[in-house]
Amino acid sequence: MGDSSNSNVQKAEELKLRANDAFKANKFSQAVELYDQAIDLNGSNAVYWANRAFAHTKLEEYGSAVQDATKAIEIDPKYSKGYYRRGAAYLAMGKFKEALKDFQQVKRICPNDPDATRKLKECEKAVQKIRFEEAISVGDTERRSIADSLDYHIIEVEPQYTGARIDGDTITLDFVKQMLEDFKKQRCIHKRYALQIVLQARDLLRAVPSLVDVNVPNGCHFTVCGDVHGQYFDLLNIFELNGLPSEDNPYLFNGDFVDRGSFSLEVILTLFAFKCLYPTGMYLARGNHESKSMNKIYGFEGEVKSKLSDTFVELFAEVFCCLPLAHVINKKVFVVHGGLFSVDGVKLSDIKAIDRFCEPPEEGLMCEILWSDPQPQPGRGPSKRGVGLSFGGDVTKRFLEDNNLDLVVRSHEVKDEGYETMHDGKLITVFSAPNYCDQMGNKGAFIRFNAPDLKPDIVSFSAVVCPYWPFASKLLANSLVCMTSKLLAKCVDSC
Repeated sequence: MGDSSNSNVQKAEELKLRANDAFKANKFSQAVELYDQAIDLNGSNAVYWANRAFAHTKLEEYGSAVQDATKAIEIDPKYSKGYYRRGAAYLAMGKFKEALKDFQQVKRICPNDPDATRKLKECEKAVQKIRFEEAISVGDTERRSIADSLDYHIIEVEPQYTGARIDGDTITLDFVKQMLEDFKKQRCIHKRYALQIVLQARDLLRAVPSLVDVNVPNGCHFTVCGDVHGQYFDLLNIFELNGLPSEDNPYLFNGDFVDRGSFSLEVILTLFAFKCLYPTGMYLARGNHESKSMNKIYGFEGEVKSKLSDTFVELFAEVFCCLPLAHVINKKVFVVHGGLFSVDGVKLSDIKAIDRFCEPPEEGLMCEILWSDPQPQPGRGPSKRGVGLSFGGDVTKRFLEDNNLDLVVRSHEVKDEGYETMHDGKLITVFSAPNYCDQMGNKGAFIRFNAPDLKPDIVSFSAVVCPYWPFASKLLANSLVCMTSKLLAKCVDSC
């Protein structure tokens, strides 16, 4: 019996070392699987649980990370890295008070650790700032529209400005092409034109319902893209591969335009400009990152403040609330950022009736639309993210049957080839940010649908090299997510 137990402990340690190597190679899913096996053999080792929590964090499975880190803490209440891991996961979920408690516990366990003291102060400073902003904020019912108080006409353009210009109130293709070239050279357009683009896009977006019906005539095509996450040069590559958006070459970008990448402002201004130029050539859906809490943590807020102003931060937050939540192509293909619902019987009319003009709630149809993920097993389960839920193929099948639809297309998850087909071919995930966060090594993809059959033609593509990466990486240095990365900079346990 003792020999068998010792053998399991030894095998578990070997699996942990293999998992650590996979983690260091950015193969986080493989690392999770290996940690799974180590835990099955020796579930009383807190290190294994904490390491798996870190791998889940890298996969943005923050709910699972919290569970694993909590288990590590239960096994060893004095294990500081358990609190580190859980605090980081809470911070990534926007649960700042919970995160602060864990970081304070790290300081109690390691009172003389200067590194722990410094990191706690960084976290306290960030959380105090957030609390202050919450304290002075005005309730939604009292808040006045920032957009209604702004007028781009009164902003003067200095004579020395040499960038792209809009003549009057009409955004032209020549302007958009010049703007794209300016962005490629890291030249920001004038605040007047940025404001004009955002305000005009707002007017178009708030006029559509929460669920938009898209009509693709026979013989025509329609392209669906997934998350872009501020990867401007990869966005340009999509246009290079598939053509610029137009009324004859329409696109739907399915949420998560911003955050993570260093060129989120360039991405959102490009998409908004094409929306203004071709209202039925560019469709935009809301993702979970089109929200204040995500933008504060993952870089967009800081980027906008750096490149434009605090006023634009408020303006983008307001306009993001105007983005529709879902699209239906030719009454057959349902496109949504996250996924399906915690209850059966949801009809398209229910989605269309959602009052979307708010920050995403923590539960309900709107939350699930933005956050849910598919799972291979039938039924429903808790979300690995800690928000929304996981749903199986039977849930997808019933939703499609209830609404006389053929296919669900969603985004929200990194996939090695840029896409994945699940649920007996009834659900496709498409993700358009290749080499996500400059470390995942994945491809991106987009889907072309040709009418009338609407058979999905999926195109995968690799990441392009950003010519300004060393500089661009500095733009996110002060975001909370980068602070968290620094907090967890120590490698996974090797002992």
